[in-house]
Order: sequence, then structure tokens, then C-alpha cells
Amino acid sequence: MANFTLFRLARFIRSIFVPTASIIAFSCMLTFIFILYQPTPGPGSIQQMGWQAWEVVTEYGGQASTAQRPSEALDIPDAPANVPDGVDWWNVTTGTEAIDTASLPLDIWDPLMQHDTGLSEIHITECIVNPFFVPNVASDLCYPSSTKQDDALKGKWVRVERNLKEQLSIKSLNVFYRRTRRHDIPLVTELRVLPEKETPSPFSSAWHRVAHPISPGGETRYLWYKADRTWREMTDAQRKNDIVTEIDVLFGSDDPWYGFEKVDRATYDGSNKKEPVWLTYRKGIKPPPRAPPLHFSRDGRFKIMQIADLHYSVSVGECRDTDLNPCTGSDNLTTTLLGRMLDAEKPDLVVFTGDQLNGQDTSWDSVSVLAKFAKAVTRRKIPWAAVFGNHDDEDGLSREAQIKYMKGLPYSLVKAGPKDIHGVGNYVHKVWSADASKTHLLTLYFLDSGAYSTGIFDWFGFRPTEYDYIRQNQIDWFLQESSSIEPIERPFTPDGGKDLGNVWARQAADQVLPGSRRLAKPNALMFFHIPMAESYSAADVDPVTGRTLDVGQHDLESPGASKHQDGFFEKGLLQATESDHRAAGRIPEVKVVANGHCHVTENCRRVKGVWLCFGGGGSYSGYGKVGFDRRFRIYDISDYGETIRTYKRTEHDEILDDMILSGRGAPRPYEGSV
Repeated sequence: MANFTLFRLARFIRSIFVPTASIIAFSCMLTFIFILYQPTPGPGSIQQMGWQAWEVVTEYGGQASTAQRPSEALDIPDAPANVPDGVDWWNVTTGTEAIDTASLPLDIWDPLMQHDTGLSEIHITECIVNPFFVPNVASDLCYPSSTKQDDALKGKWVRVERNLKEQLSIKSLNVFYRRTRRHDIPLVTELRVLPEKETPSPFSSAWHRVAHPISPGGETRYLWYKADRTWREMTDAQRKNDIVTEIDVLFGSDDPWYGFEKVDRATYDGSNKKEPVWLTYRKGIKPPPRAPPLHFSRDGRFKIMQIADLHYSVSVGECRDTDLNPCTGSDNLTTTLLGRMLDAEKPDLVVFTGDQLNGQDTSWDSVSVLAKFAKAVTRRKIPWAAVFGNHDDEDGLSREAQIKYMKGLPYSLVKAGPKDIHGVGNYVHKVWSADASKTHLLTLYFLDSGAYSTGIFDWFGFRPTEYDYIRQNQIDWFLQESSSIEPIERPFTPDGGKDLGNVWARQAADQVLPGSRRLAKPNALMFFHIPMAESYSAADVDPVTGRTLDVGQHDLESPGASKHQDGFFEKGLLQATESDHRAAGRIPEVKVVANGHCHVTENCRRVKGVWLCFGGGGSYSGYGKVGFDRRFRIYDISDYGETIRTYKRTEHDEILDDMILSGRGAPRPYEGSV
């Protein structure tokens, strides 16, 4: 009996040995990959030193805390001391910031770096381990083989950190290239994607086919590159215009990133709601043009267009809640509509007030969406700023990464803001006078109202339960920024007769009398996405007419404010006044708060002297309501910042609710208790 029992025990142990050993081995492998395998990088890797580049490269992650770097010292526009007659100070060329290309690292992929150094070799690797998740392991398993001699001659392998199989497989398919500063190595000047049996025409020995297919799916296609001339064999013009200096990937059917071009054929044509995949490249250096300093016109006018809730996707988008027929490719239709609105209004500044990206699993490649959302604005060379909404980082890149790309777009005025307060993109811009005094006449505050403050995790992932709000450290930051603004003599008078423009023709019976001048901070507007609870509070009453100061449509949808607040309205907006003098009263510095978020809410409501305004949805890609036209809110500031007028322009070019919020013709200031 004992022998039989021992036999059964031995058989049981033998039966569980293989699965137990497999589990232990798999656990050891995971432990090694994620915990034990932590190779120590050398000092060159830590400092991000590039091959053949000895300077330390550091990324700019946003302005420092205002406690150390007040924005007052950063925003003063620079211009030469002697401006010729008839030339505007903001149009005087002061010399562009030189790009020290010799100090750029050669072994780091960053499409925003303006390299002039060419590529010497290209490779494609397919790997079962996604380098994004386990970079240490992938660097050993997925990188092309190389030798020290090849690294010295052609440069080290650099991975283009865009997975061509992103939407098709758990595997990764990445492009690699080498970059070299040597003058005796042939450099890449042309790229082509061709089916398996085709060759470039005209063909020569300078064409090289990458061994692995570049197609992530569908028809098998290969990447060909031409490297026929060395640096020393090229003319200066060829070095500037012919050398391929960067490679990137675009998902979708829209235009690539600024300065890049598509290869003539897609690597994947797309099917079954899968988007096309394109290889893109840049030749030479193509830095994005920068916006000039914000300034009033010579007759004291400045116009802002608010664009709310675009909800763009990697795809061309799907139309929602509109009677527009036919309606296909909603993102493209919205871009066309934006162009028409911009041509009609000709704003001096455009402000995107959040939810530029749709999120909700449709903007999984944020860069491809960021490349197109501001296209209508940048093509018209209009300066623009933006804040984040609750959907912008639901999938794809983080806000920190997105802000870096947005700063790299043409005419962008976006800033990352301080790192030590809540959110990304809390910053200030100032609008200056057009005369030689360059006086600060208008303040624009931009805040990140966050996404979601609470939520739960279940089988379907994270489900938000409450919207975010302006936090206490943001309130403190705003009050500090406000306190740093110097008062000016208001109303402002331009410096010198030649700067007056046609101001004398406009001033007649309603001319401002000298006795009404005062020292006060300039008026201010504020932009953030998610509204405050006070946007739904009781409105002020005009003491003259007895009418409630609430103009526009509302109550067509549920309130969009968070139920939890840190008291920004009371502790921030109402505390930051035009003047500290008692005789000046408690007039708020911020006259208008502009929000997005609620697509079919577009009213302006004054609460305790502050106008709380919604932009209304302007995109066919975001939710709406049939019969509720897409619209855009305009802020037309005149009299050198004293008068703030607003109205909405609809998709049918109707002007709605034209009214004065502040200044001559506005309702009397709030006289109740704060």
C-alpha cells in the first residue's frame, strides 16, 4: 500500500513539473526584462550627446516657475532702437535665431530638430517586442546589426519612433537610418516606395532597396533610397535643397508635418477603417515661421477669433448632428469652413479653446492630428494660441509631448507654462501698442482646466466621473501674474502725431475727456476649456434697463462645469482688480472669460462684473444639434483696449448677438458686493 501511495505521489509530481517549470521560467524572464535588465548608460547617453557632437543637448520643457522667472521680464517685444520712418517696429528684421546644427545630436530622432546633416543608410526592422514599451530590450533585439567601423563611417542607427504597424498588429515595424557628417560618404537624396517587382526609373547603381518590406499590411512594398553623391561632390544649392535630413511617418490622408513631404506612394493604402500610412521626409532646413509680437493696429483695434472644440481625428472624420448634405470628411469640411470664417473676419489672433483632438480612440496618433488642426490658420499666417480640453490627451501623446509639437508649428504662440503648477499650458500674452512706446494695452491669460478629476477603472478601462477644474496653485499663479502687471494711464493716447492714424476722425462728441483718465491695469481676457460653476449662476441685472445680462442660447444641454471647485471665481478673478486704490472701486482686471466644452451653449452671462462666455461648437466633427449652426465667437477690441465687443459668426455668415461687454456703450459696472 505504501509503495502504491509513493508511486502516485511521484506520478503527480512528474505531471506538474512541466507546467510549474514553465511558469517559473516565464516569471524569471519577466523579472529580468522589467526589473533586472537595467543597463547603465554611459555619460554620453545620459547627457544626450550625439555622435560626432560634443555639446550637451537639453530639451526645453517650458518656462520656469514665475517665482523665479516672472513673465513680465520675458514678454517685452524686442526691436531695434532706431526704426525708420514709415516702418512698423514689429516688422523690422532683427535677425533670426541661428541654428547651431553642428551641436545637434546625430543619434536621437526628433523631427523638430532642424538638421542639415544627411542620411547615409536606411533599414527597416520588424520586431515582436514593441520598442515603445520595453526600450532597453528592444535596443538589443530590434536594432539593425552594426560594427564600430560602420558607426564611425556612416553614423549610429537611429530609430524613427513611429510604428508603421500601430493600427494593425502588436508587432512593431520601424524605420532606422544612419546620419553622418563625413564628407566622403554618399548621402540620401531621393526616397521611393514601390511594389515588390518594380524598380525606380531611371535606374542606376545609386539606388538601394531596403531588405525588409516597408508595408505594414496589404500589398507588399519596398523602400528604395538613392545615395549617389557625397557632401564634397555637391554644390551649396544641392546641399541645402537635395539632401534628405529627416524621416517621419504620417497616418491618415491629410498633409504631413510642416516642412515635410510625402513619398510618392503610401506604404499602406488603408482598408476597413484602417488609415493609410505614409513615409514622409524633409530636405534641408525648414524652420517654421514665427509669429510677430501681438500688437494693436495704429487706430487702436485688435480682433480675436475663438475656435472651440474641433474634435479632429486621424481619419478624415465623421459628421455629427448637422443638416449639411452631403457631409463626408468632417475634418476637411470644418477646415474649409474655418478658412471662410478667417477670410471674412481677418482676426489678429486665433485662440483654440480645447478639444482640438477628438480622443475617444480616434486620435491615437496625436502628431498626425496636430499637423492638420491649425492648417487653415497657419496658411493665412495668423498668430494663434491654444489651451487643452478634456479630450486632447485621452489617447495618443501626453499634454507635455503635444505642447512641444504645437510650439513647432508655424505662427504658434503656445507656451508650456510653469512646471510646478497643475496642468500644461498656463501662460500669459500681452498685446502692445503700435506706436514707438510699445505700451502694454491688453492682457491675455491662458489656463489648463484639465480633463477629469475623478474616475473609475473597470473592464473597459478608465471611465471619468467628474470634470476637472482650476486648482489652487493655478489661482496663486494667476494672482502673481496679475500683480506683476504695471498700471498704465487709461484711456491710452498714442505717442507722437505720426502714430495716431485716423484716431482724430473717430473721436467726436463722445471724445474721452482728460478728467476721466486714471492709472489702472490694462483690460484682460482669459481662455480655458471647462467652464466654472459660476457660468450657470444668476446673471447681473442692468441697473438702467432692468434686463438680465445674459445674451445667447443656453440650457440646450446639461451643465458642463465640475461639481467640485477650488473657488477660482471668488478667490482669483474677483480679487485681481484693475487698481489697488479704493477710489477706483473693485473693477475686475479680467473682463471676459472665454470657454469651450459645451457645443450647443453660446451665451455670454455677466456675473459680479465678469462676463462668462461660451464659444459654441464650430466643427462638424463634434456633437451638435440639428438646426444649431456651427459658429465662432469674435472679440473685437477697440479704443486701444478700452472697448470689448463680441458677436458670433455662423456657418451661414449670420452675425448673432452683437454687443459691447466693456467700455463705451457697455452696461454699467457691477455695483453689488463681491
